[in-house]
Amino acid sequence: MNEDRSASLLSSVVEGLVTRGWVCLDGFLGETEARELASESLEAWEGGDFRRAGVGRGENLTVREDIRRDHVLWLDPENAGPATRAYLDRLEALRGAINRELFLGLFEYEGHFAVYPPGAFYKAHLDRHKGTADRVVTAILYLNDGWLPEHGGRLKIWTEAGRQDGPFEHVEPRMGTLVVFLAGDYWHEVEMAHATRMSVTGWFRVRGA
Repeated sequence: MNEDRSASLLSSVVEGLVTRGWVCLDGFLGETEARELASESLEAWEGGDFRRAGVGRGENLTVREDIRRDHVLWLDPENAGPATRAYLDRLEALRGAINRELFLGLFEYEGHFAVYPPGAFYKAHLDRHKGTADRVVTAILYLNDGWLPEHGGRLKIWTEAGRQDGPFEHVEPRMGTLVVFLAGDYWHEVEMAHATRMSVTGWFRVRGA
């Protein structure tokens, strides 16, 4: 992807955060980049490296199948494949762009591959754990080639900050699509998937919150 295209995409993310608090961009990653990243996720999935996702944090982390049924693999930059490292570099550029315009003090990204097998879902939630404030901006990249409406698995995001009973939009989890939003403000859920659904989900964090 050329520098002008990359800079334009970063500007679009920042503009969306400033004007609406959330943004959805098709083609944030080019087809080749996205396919390579999807291949690394799929290889790890087929190799048994994923674990059941839980609800809560630390000692309070529990598996709750009534709330979520996805599987995750946390990203380790030191041992990541080339496509994952390249994506993390893109996210670092995005972190810098957000900080320059919004002065949020974001200092790092943490994230994981996520796989939703058929029948998996994640009920409505916020991405900021109760009693914490470190996760400030959520970034979700979808890795599903040839995704069709009948495959389900849409992201439902309520578009008024702090509300779960107002207007909302649906996002199809198509290959290379990026969704970014303020983590503590926007309720969202993953509707039940009817085919294996993959993504990279993560958060830009601040220190000491």
